Amino acid sequence: MSLSGKQKKTKYIFVTGGVTSSLGKGIIASSLAKLLQSRGLSVTIQKLDPYLNVDPGTLNPYEHGECYVTDDGAETDLDLGHYERFLNVQTSQANNVTTGRIYYNVLNKERRGDFLGKTVQVIPHITDEIKRHILLLGSTGKYDIIITEIGGCVGDIESLPFLEAVRQLKWELGDNNMLTIHLTLIPYLKSAEELKTKPTQHSVKQLQESGLQPDILVCRTEHHLPQDIRKKIALFCNVDTKSVIEAIDAKTIYDVPILMRKEKLDQRVLYMLDIYNDKDSDMSKWEDFLKRHKNPEHTVKIGLIGKYVELKDAYKSIIESFIHAGAENKCKVELVWIHSESLDAEKVEESLSGLHGVLVAPGFGERGIEGKIAAVKYVRENNIPFFGICLGMQMAVIEFARNVIGWPSAHSTEMEKTTEYPVIDLMADQQNVENKGGTMRLGAYNCKLAEKSLAKKIYGKSKISERHRHRWEFNNKFRKDYETNGMTIGGTNPENDLVEIIEIDSHPFFIGVQFHPELKSTVMQPHPIFISFVKAAMDYSKK
Repeated sequence: MSLSGKQKKTKYIFVTGGVTSSLGKGIIASSLAKLLQSRGLSVTIQKLDPYLNVDPGTLNPYEHGECYVTDDGAETDLDLGHYERFLNVQTSQANNVTTGRIYYNVLNKERRGDFLGKTVQVIPHITDEIKRHILLLGSTGKYDIIITEIGGCVGDIESLPFLEAVRQLKWELGDNNMLTIHLTLIPYLKSAEELKTKPTQHSVKQLQESGLQPDILVCRTEHHLPQDIRKKIALFCNVDTKSVIEAIDAKTIYDVPILMRKEKLDQRVLYMLDIYNDKDSDMSKWEDFLKRHKNPEHTVKIGLIGKYVELKDAYKSIIESFIHAGAENKCKVELVWIHSESLDAEKVEESLSGLHGVLVAPGFGERGIEGKIAAVKYVRENNIPFFGICLGMQMAVIEFARNVIGWPSAHSTEMEKTTEYPVIDLMADQQNVENKGGTMRLGAYNCKLAEKSLAKKIYGKSKISERHRHRWEFNNKFRKDYETNGMTIGGTNPENDLVEIIEIDSHPFFIGVQFHPELKSTVMQPHPIFISFVKAAMDYSKK
């Protein structure tokens, strides 16, 4: 149920982290949001990132993992992907802001003369801009609770303005309208055979030095926290024992909401925010997904070919999409990570034989391109299920031109500007673009599916909307050559006739898409292309 009466005011929860990075603030925030949502409350999550980039759009995936794109074209932190996958609710530009964006906004105001000659300072101007952004979602009136995750660790210089803004909000929002959850680590020293609370004590002390007292402590641990340890943490960190929450390591991130429900995190939050809610959390559909995920009846091996495979977070949404689609098919998907730079015509059979499907991943630049093209050739000729996303689709277009149409010099102008056959070319509206950040074709665009296409069969409808992030496109100048030689155009943009989907009818399962379907797959709504691709891999494995 939504809040009513005197409780109509939006409540705010802030999630901070200490001791070390990568503890899983995003997963804890998403899990709590899911539990509150399952009680009938309207919840969303936003991320405050402390780095100075205006957004992660120009960051190398090795730096920060994948760049997640929303429907409204925002290039955001990958944690927004977790938020959407858990909540099955779309996020937007308002759900993510960086220090760079905050300073950018303030300096633009200063240039316009908005501050009337005043000296621009971190306090109040930067902190006011941070608070404005935090409260932006609440001003819409859509949400009962807004969870704000603050990136980085307590003690980082970059995070200080965000913590100061939260300190100020504590007084502005009033009692019972906000609380702070601090995620920390309780390490286990093997030599001493003891759980150690000192890192948590120091982390909380650092947070207190910023003027914030955590209301709830969520403690990451490899071992269960006995009651005496909880009491010790509560005593030294100035919280109630009931507010010390165990977050034991889980086999999968999708176990975390169930573990947090067992720890009564959602109940504690509702109590501390003075929210009356008599509805039990209904996690039955989530538990059904977990049951299918953990008890597969089939197994397939799918090769993921990319150039960032050393850092799995570069393909986070793809990995999770396979988990969703695998559960839907009661199938375990074993991903085989293949670096595209290691592939060539001689090694491709050795690397790809034994796989039941191959996905050629998105990316930018010329590194590893020939390996991707060699992989597409092998799966096309050997009738192995193929799925290409963005650059992966473009590699399928190039491979087909070279080895089927008969244009061995065909290429993309991204890699070879003077190619004789520019089958992939820079989009017309990108020709004069100079700035790299936020200038690609970004966000959701419509796609009309061809009447007898594989895509229409997969989606079960004629019109779809998918998210994009690219500058280069299929060159329509060569479209008839492809169609004459057996490549089908499965979908196009109705406004500009941009080719969105390519297929090969004579192949058991061969599809490439210019968009990023992995960005719309959630636990409750697995993406139909991933479901069909896993099903095709299962059929191939039986042969």
